[in-house]
Amino acid sequence: MTAPIPRDIPDLPAVPGPPALLPSPVPATAVVTPIRRPLAATFRLLTALLAMTGVTIELSLAGPTTRPLSHFTVQTGILLAAVLTLSARRAWTAARPLPSALTGAALLYTVSAALVHHLLLTNQASPFALPEPPTGWHAAATHILHTALPLAAAADWLLLTVPGRLRLRQTAGWMLYPLAYLAFSLIRGELLLPHSTARYLYPFLDIDQHGYKGVLGNALLLGLALYALAVLLVALDHTRPNPLRRPC
Repeated sequence: MTAPIPRDIPDLPAVPGPPALLPSPVPATAVVTPIRRPLAATFRLLTALLAMTGVTIELSLAGPTTRPLSHFTVQTGILLAAVLTLSARRAWTAARPLPSALTGAALLYTVSAALVHHLLLTNQASPFALPEPPTGWHAAATHILHTALPLAAAADWLLLTVPGRLRLRQTAGWMLYPLAYLAFSLIRGELLLPHSTARYLYPFLDIDQHGYKGVLGNALLLGLALYALAVLLVALDHTRPNPLRRPC
C-alpha cells in the first residue's frame, strides 16, 4: 500500500548558482604592492638637472631674459625638466606615472627641437642654416639642449618606460603648442622694431626675408613633419620591446 500523494506540493528551494562578482572596495595597491624605482627616479632627476643647466646658461648669456625665454628650445627644456622632476618623484614613491599625453608631448617637443637644430639650423646644406656656429658657453648650452638632452629623454622613454601607453588620438592635441608658438612668434615679430636682428628667432619664420606666404608655407611643412614624427613615436611605442616587467 502506497502513501497518498499530497495535493499541495511545497515550493522547492532555488538551485544555487555561481555567486555574482561584486566590485571590490579594496584598491589595487592593497593587493599588488607598489614598486619603487630608484634607478628611474635618479636618471630622470639627473636629466631634469641637465635640462635646467642648459636653460640657465642660455638665460645668463643671451642678454634680456625675454629673448631666450621666447626660444622654442628653451621653453621645451623647461617643460621637460618639470615633467621629469614629477616623474622622478612618482617613481621614487611608487606612485602612478604621469599621464602619457604629458610625457609624450615633452618627448616630442624635445626631439623635434633637436631635429630642427641639426637638420635646418646647423646643416650648411639647409637654406635656413645659421651664419656662424655658437662658441664658448653658448655652444655648451646648445649641445646640452639639442644633443645630450634629447638623447637622455629618448633613453628614458626606451629603457625606463613601459611601452604601449601613447595613443594616436593624443597626437592632435600635441600640435596645439607648436601652433600657439607660431602665432606667438609672428605677433612678437610685429611688435618689435622693423629689421631688428632680434625680431624673428628662427630663419624660417623671418617675415622680412620670406614674406607671410613663405613663412606660412615653411610652418605648414614643419607642422606636417612634426605630426608625422608624433605618429611615428606612437607607432614605435606600440612595437618596441618592453624593458620592464612592471610599470615605472
